[in-house]
Amino acid sequence: MELLIISGMSGAGKSTALRAVEDIGYYCVDNMPPMLLGKFYDLCQQSNDKRMKKCAVVIDIRSTSALTNLYEDIQKNSSHGRKFKILFLDAKVETLITRFKETRRTHPLADIVEDRSVEKAVNREKVLLDLVKSHADYIVDTTYMSLKQLRERVIGLFSTNPSGSMKVSVMSFGFKYGIPLEADVVFDARCLINPYYIPELKNLTGLDKSVREYVMKEETSQMFLEKILSMLDFSLPLYQKEGKSELVIAVGCTGGKHRSVTLARKIHSHLHEEGYPVIISHRDINKQ
Repeated sequence: MELLIISGMSGAGKSTALRAVEDIGYYCVDNMPPMLLGKFYDLCQQSNDKRMKKCAVVIDIRSTSALTNLYEDIQKNSSHGRKFKILFLDAKVETLITRFKETRRTHPLADIVEDRSVEKAVNREKVLLDLVKSHADYIVDTTYMSLKQLRERVIGLFSTNPSGSMKVSVMSFGFKYGIPLEADVVFDARCLINPYYIPELKNLTGLDKSVREYVMKEETSQMFLEKILSMLDFSLPLYQKEGKSELVIAVGCTGGKHRSVTLARKIHSHLHEEGYPVIISHRDINKQ
């Protein structure tokens, strides 16, 4: 029996995540009251229907009183040996406010904050969900993600992740757009030679062979990569031993197009060869 709880901030993409896991075989329920979680778990466990052995439910601030701690509700209803994983979706306050204004949706906490302010509602929700986030097995920041990127990330996390194994995510990014909030380990590739200043490479990316060859032609770049891989080979088994469910490795350069993409691909290839369930994404590769 596998139960995934999807929670997180309103507007962070929970509906997209739920549809993504449904497409890979999860039986899904949206907006489940926490007090029904235990009964739902038991029903699924006792069912003879194989489709009910892999379930995902969304439990968020809509499902409980605004003055109640959601994490306590989840813990209370997951006792008696019931096991589950928590996926928490988050985003920056400014991004969430913008999304609510663009869609003209009402925030679930609008009625309990002064002037029905979206900003105050978002900040209140951040506080109420802080414990849930701190105990989540997977945290995905959707601030800079498109719906397509979020869908790919969620499917990558849960489509091939064997029970008990640590999922590794390798991400390239640009420092000019901010460090990914979900990153566990961050490497700075801005010390390497920059293809941006080569006219014929400027408008290409690390997905192009000519860019990768340019970045890796320097001995310092090769040594830099070797030291990164050596550190990861040493530390990943330790993270796994500590019971970490997901490790996010972020590699950044200035714009997130050339050096970071090149190194992220190298790291991804190495970890794949080492047998880790690993996925790769390039957060800022299409930004101008």
